[in-house]
Amino acid sequence: MGLLDLMRLMPTNCQRDQQRRRRQAKAQARDGSIASRLKRKGSPCQLDDYSQGADLEIHSGPSLPEDMWHHIHSLMPMRDAARVACVSRSFLHSWRCHPNLSFSKNTLGLNKNAFQEDKSARVFYIKVDHILRKHLGVVKKLKIQIDSDYSAKDSCYLNNWLQTAVTPGIEELTLILIPHDAKYTFPCSILSNGSGDTIQHLHLGNCSFHPTVTFGGLRSLTRLHLCHVCITGDELGFLLSHSPALERLELKCCNKIVRLKVPHLLQRLSYLEVTGCTKLKFIDNEAPNVSSFAFGGENTVHLSLGETSQIKSLSMNRPGSVFYARAELPSSMPNLEALTIYSQEEMAHAPMLRSKFIHLRHLSMVLTGALLYPIYDYLSLASFLDAAPSLETFDLDLWQRDMENASVFADPADLRQMRELQHHNLRSLRITGFSSVKSLVELTCNILESITSLERLTLESTQSVLRCSDRGNKSGKCFPLDSDILMEGYRGVLAIRRYIEPRVPSTVKLQVLEPCSCHAAVL
Repeated sequence: MGLLDLMRLMPTNCQRDQQRRRRQAKAQARDGSIASRLKRKGSPCQLDDYSQGADLEIHSGPSLPEDMWHHIHSLMPMRDAARVACVSRSFLHSWRCHPNLSFSKNTLGLNKNAFQEDKSARVFYIKVDHILRKHLGVVKKLKIQIDSDYSAKDSCYLNNWLQTAVTPGIEELTLILIPHDAKYTFPCSILSNGSGDTIQHLHLGNCSFHPTVTFGGLRSLTRLHLCHVCITGDELGFLLSHSPALERLELKCCNKIVRLKVPHLLQRLSYLEVTGCTKLKFIDNEAPNVSSFAFGGENTVHLSLGETSQIKSLSMNRPGSVFYARAELPSSMPNLEALTIYSQEEMAHAPMLRSKFIHLRHLSMVLTGALLYPIYDYLSLASFLDAAPSLETFDLDLWQRDMENASVFADPADLRQMRELQHHNLRSLRITGFSSVKSLVELTCNILESITSLERLTLESTQSVLRCSDRGNKSGKCFPLDSDILMEGYRGVLAIRRYIEPRVPSTVKLQVLEPCSCHAAVL
């Protein structure tokens, strides 16, 4: 909510005399003109050049203490706070003490159409340098995102900015260098001598980070997020061993880590995510209260997760995830409530076993890749339904190609039935990328005929891609699809109409999402 919106919510003072109301109207007209000029300039943060003589008089509500207006100002997004300060001397001081600073091309209004790439980068550094030099208060949240090409000569800028902003009182620090080949080394020294003691959230991207045995630690840190960060397992261990308050640990594409050891002292750690670390061989978790674990990677990793009975939410992305989940997880993680599986390679069908997921309520599978075709039997996934009597939602997302030979139209013989399949809690089934593959039609028919608790069935005949009706789709068109995928989408719709729709009970709401008409236009 902006400042003017907050002002409108306040009661009108009816006892103001007519002369003050006329003076207020003149002041608002003048300030509106200044704000309009500033908006056209597209530079909301170059404050000192435009704030002279622009003092906004506030008469639309009761008088408030200055510190309360400063608090309201501190709650505004950075660009809005800067614009208000541009037209009001009253807010210029509070802007220079603004606790939340976010620097990127977007927040600084550096339009790519208005600036060449080299000029945009130069203006970015000048503006950030200007704002931080003028800043007077304690920065609680600092985010720096550099989108342009980074070079070693820029290190002095970054070091100076961090030295200025990272002081006792800072709570969140985010530094993201978009170029993946950036050579910046984060200066661990700025976190020493108490400067990092108040940091609760640290997010680093595309840089090097080398804490050593002398590292003082981050005793208030609750969330650590490292993405494409050059750090070894030992260096990470030094950091973790001095961060006793940690609750979330997220490591993505940190390719120097071979062995990850999570120490027992992290009693508060509840969420652990490790994905895309190509050299990782071992994960040894000793933290006793991890309840959510997300893992993904192509390489074989030995997992030692400690007290696995605590884990209630699991996300896995590795070859053979479906088979592994059905064969191993019921016994190793008996209290799972939510399971998400990603797999690009399944060489064996899901086995029918006696083991159960007693507490599993939400199951999501994303199966992609040519190695799933043509041998994979989707009907075998009914094994998960048999094993999870408490399951309420089942989402199946498929991305495959060249499925015509496995189509139900190529082999229209009788569909297989699983008479032993019974379930009393499944409410929702969604299949994205529904095709005419016979085993997929069989799975859907068996669920319809065996599970009386089903309330909603959603079948989308194209893969999970951006559609023209989706929020955030600025182009207004569907994501382009190759002709073979699009044709299989139409065959999937035909299979739904012929084999699925007649079996849908009146108590089940069926939603069929067909290929959009604008798909053909982008081929």
